Amino acid sequence: MKILYYDCFCGISGDMNLGALIDLGVEPDYLKTELAKLDLPEEYQLEINKETKNGISGSRVNVALGIEQSGTVKSLDDAAASEQKHEHHVHHSHEHCHRNLKDIEDIIRSSKLDEKIKNKSMEMFYLVAKAEAKVHQKDIHEIYFHEVGATDSIIDFVGAAIALEKLQVGKIMASTVQLGGGFVHCAHGIIPVPAPATVEILKGIPVATGIAAAETTTPTGAAILAANVDTFCDKIHFSIEKTGYGIGYRDLDIPNVLRVFLGELLPDSI
Repeated sequence: MKILYYDCFCGISGDMNLGALIDLGVEPDYLKTELAKLDLPEEYQLEINKETKNGISGSRVNVALGIEQSGTVKSLDDAAASEQKHEHHVHHSHEHCHRNLKDIEDIIRSSKLDEKIKNKSMEMFYLVAKAEAKVHQKDIHEIYFHEVGATDSIIDFVGAAIALEKLQVGKIMASTVQLGGGFVHCAHGIIPVPAPATVEILKGIPVATGIAAAETTTPTGAAILAANVDTFCDKIHFSIEKTGYGIGYRDLDIPNVLRVFLGELLPDSI
């Protein structure tokens, strides 16, 4: 059986996931063509580059956001904080530049993407919205994503669904998920790592903390794993065919990298 294995020794974020899957062999042009079906051409550009982190070469993905406001397009991506991206920019009251779950679902459902991609993308979004709703004691439809955060997450989730479907594996597996440590800035101020939403999303999934004083697994990364991984285990028994590395934006004592393996599960494996 063909499998995909996520080695989350330094956690996972949405951009690192896309970088790792591209590095594994998903064609950038294919991903961009499929994402174009969302019809959000003015809101983002997908930047893909080969880079190195701690001597490990891989692919780095940046969702460069440009939101037109008052006649000007503003760059809203800060590379220094890009690993957290805009995932923690969640609000609970509707304003002009916010999107709720229904707004996001309308964008995804009205696109020309395959139904399987739409369904899997919304499954991931629901995990984040449900977690945020529980943490803040709100109804799931009262959770509003700041517009840039929504765009970023749409590309991360839909891109993940597209890439994983393209790989056509029989099973997706992952290691224990490293969450990091310390504190992170969000729309509500300074909160501990792991973020409360990340904890909710990863309930029942094996995690570890403290390898770095930084957020190594974001809510988006957590939702990608929770919605797609069939089995979490650190003992793996398969023949490796390909390895991919998604390069993160942080400079840590350990490589800020997500490693993925594509391989063939051996008969006596778990």
